[in-house]
Amino acid sequence: MHGNNLRKKIHGSKYSDRKSADLLAKINPMYESWTSANLKLKGPVTPATPLSEADKAIISKRVKLLNPYKDFIDSQEIAEHFDSRSNLQSSVLEEFLYYLFKDFVGTVSQEAIVGKAHSFKDLFFRPKSFKAMMSDPGLILELKDHDFTIGISAEVSVSPKGSTTPQVSSWELPAVAIECKTYLDKTMLQDAATAAQALKSKNPNALYIVVAERLKLSEKVNLKRTQIDQIFILRKQINVDRENQYDARYIRNPIYDDVVTDLFALVAGHLSADWDSSIASALASGKLL
Repeated sequence: MHGNNLRKKIHGSKYSDRKSADLLAKINPMYESWTSANLKLKGPVTPATPLSEADKAIISKRVKLLNPYKDFIDSQEIAEHFDSRSNLQSSVLEEFLYYLFKDFVGTVSQEAIVGKAHSFKDLFFRPKSFKAMMSDPGLILELKDHDFTIGISAEVSVSPKGSTTPQVSSWELPAVAIECKTYLDKTMLQDAATAAQALKSKNPNALYIVVAERLKLSEKVNLKRTQIDQIFILRKQINVDRENQYDARYIRNPIYDDVVTDLFALVAGHLSADWDSSIASALASGKLL
């Protein structure tokens, strides 16, 4: 998450020049203040729809903490020195999602994954030979990195009949996968759509969401064609080029707490729902999907 990203920059060798060190020295206390304030807050914790006023108030407080810190990280001096490849700006949203969901997920299980994960995508078998297959079927897990997940850690064990040495692989299975973007354009949407389809082909009960600050799409895009469950645009704003973002005439929308509230309600509702989608149980209603 963002804190790990920041610590790697502070203690690593890549950003050891004077300019980087000075900027990181400015960022670190701001980060510590932001994360400390978030950890002191508790909630939201209930999946009710509509959310309780208490939970809405907690979400509003978290967003009010996020906006000044995000504005600081996105300031021209910092953004031009630490470009998009550094993931410094984008990782703020990933950590914010952790604060948003950690207490609710904790009411279900303390063992759940809440954050970035290497999630299960697919598996296949590639033994070295037929003889080797008798003891090692060559299980290979294909994993996909998601910016933020809520799910479980698991191990899969494969042991051919007669073998006493099972092949064990660890993986993470998301109930919710969220991709975080500074802005969403057509290429990013296509990548997200591909990831959503791959996830749901093996994990059909998973929820796939894209969270972006701004939008860079035209009307000539059919969003309904994808298996993305929802796209949230936090600033309710069209993206502009970076140089225009620092123009004195540019009005930068804040991240809106009502959008974040809708995001929380969707995820919490999904995690609290009955996922029984068996054909036998659906037959009673006459609707299979």
